[in-house]
Amino acid sequence: MSHPKENEYVIGVDFGTLSGRALVVRVSDGREMGSAVHPYPHAVITSALTSDLTGNEPVRLPVDWALQVPQDYREVLQQAVPQAIAAAGIVPDTVVGIAVDFTACTMIPTLNDGTPLCEVDGLLAEPHAYAKLWRHHAAQAQADRINELACSRNEPWLARYGGLISSEWEFAKALQLLEEAPQVYAQLERWVEAADWIVWELCGEYVRNACTAGYKGMLQDGHYPSSDFCAELNPDFATFVEDKLDQPIGQLAGRAGTLTSEAAEWTGLREGIAVAVGNVDAHVTAPAARAVAPGQMVAIMGTSTCHVMNGAAVLEVPGMCGAVEGGIVSGLWGYEAGQSGVGDIFAWFVENIVPRSYYDAAESAGLTIHEHLTELAKDQEVGQHGLIALDWHSGNRSVLVDHELSSVIVGQTLATRPEDVYRALLEATAFGARTIVEAFNNSDVPVKEFIAAGGLIRNSFLMQVYADILNMPVRTIGSTQGPALGSAIHAAVAAGAYPDIHAASEAMGAAAGIVYEPIPYNVARYEELFAEYTALHDYFGRGANTVMHRLKRFQRNAMERAAQPVGAGIILTN
Repeated sequence: MSHPKENEYVIGVDFGTLSGRALVVRVSDGREMGSAVHPYPHAVITSALTSDLTGNEPVRLPVDWALQVPQDYREVLQQAVPQAIAAAGIVPDTVVGIAVDFTACTMIPTLNDGTPLCEVDGLLAEPHAYAKLWRHHAAQAQADRINELACSRNEPWLARYGGLISSEWEFAKALQLLEEAPQVYAQLERWVEAADWIVWELCGEYVRNACTAGYKGMLQDGHYPSSDFCAELNPDFATFVEDKLDQPIGQLAGRAGTLTSEAAEWTGLREGIAVAVGNVDAHVTAPAARAVAPGQMVAIMGTSTCHVMNGAAVLEVPGMCGAVEGGIVSGLWGYEAGQSGVGDIFAWFVENIVPRSYYDAAESAGLTIHEHLTELAKDQEVGQHGLIALDWHSGNRSVLVDHELSSVIVGQTLATRPEDVYRALLEATAFGARTIVEAFNNSDVPVKEFIAAGGLIRNSFLMQVYADILNMPVRTIGSTQGPALGSAIHAAVAAGAYPDIHAASEAMGAAAGIVYEPIPYNVARYEELFAEYTALHDYFGRGANTVMHRLKRFQRNAMERAAQPVGAGIILTN
């Protein structure tokens, strides 16, 4: 290990849901020197593969699909990294390492050389050949079967995931691919987490990171679910692990390889610098927040929220996304839980529900629409809007692990205004976070501190709502770029500047930001509303009323009918 030098830098690249961000960080003290963002040209594909992708007619997608184009990820390296270096005003040769984090579980089907199947002739118009984003929820039926079979067989790994695995994860998505597009599955040679694929692009080495393998690939105690388990799901799935998934595991902050000449040309960096093992956007943020001790829960709040926390031992927490040894830092058990929709819910509301007059008023006041709605809502008395909402617009990741669930807003009247619903949605996400925290506390994995990171921490009213509903202080991270900073910290360890993540976090982690203390008066009022939220949560989410599942089935059937050509002799009328 060399000692950090004042003029040495590392780069962290954070691949989010809609864009990738590159951040240049000084190795000696973690100072953020410059950054750049590159939006994905194709964003998230949910309705159809367009003709520019297929080379022919558009291809419609069923409900709950969410795809991405891997070339968009390469463009982040080609665009954002050089721009960040320029913004930092540093000499590229002073960069000693690069690391990436990615949304998980975003899966790319590839050939053995890493070529995505969507770049293979004959597969451009095949939806299953594209990257399935983390919030692709169309594999719920496969996830249900995996859960039922694991429970009936008493599979020991199931307890490590709170008793349920998600439709977002590797096995469910792969099984969906096999059963819906067997011809594509036959051409699939490697089933790759995007975090590992982009590292493969950087260094020419395919190294599977321990984080996603444990949390999303169900790798526990060195083993994946067995071949006979997979065969019982589907005989053609029996050799999935051996043929398409298994790969040497790289430990977090380890070196996956060195930068290739091609990637050096893309990025403007020096060939041969260290490339760290890939990681997940949420998990890399814990070192950035200096929150790696047991009981420090970090909530990375963006389009969704991921909750990560270290523990000294492994215990079962209902509905968590996993407990993985070394899943966040070595020597501790990393726990993960999450909410599939948070910022996405607020964005959906302003894009689809808020009237034009509110946008005009926001523009006149020099505010964004989110800032304007917050200003209108923040001075209300708790409960004044008369509403309770369930934060399930993108299903429920924790603690119910059910992406067939959908949202409900109770209490609307003709007097309900947009700012009322907006505040109720903000509160709903905080109620969801409290449900997760209580699941940990009730399972003897106590949450001692709550640290918020991600883009949503800029909304001070939202942070205060969380403090009041959680009834505990909410400490924000002193950086708006937590994942990218966390990746940069991992790059510094991979480059040999620090012996481990603990040391690098202490030297390079962000200082604490604002701390929001709970307001006792609000806490008491929110206790009553949380009881109502929990009643709705359990009524719709635990089987008393399965209307949400029935509506999903009805919707899928209707969309399938709508996609069929009109039969001969049928006359359409108004």
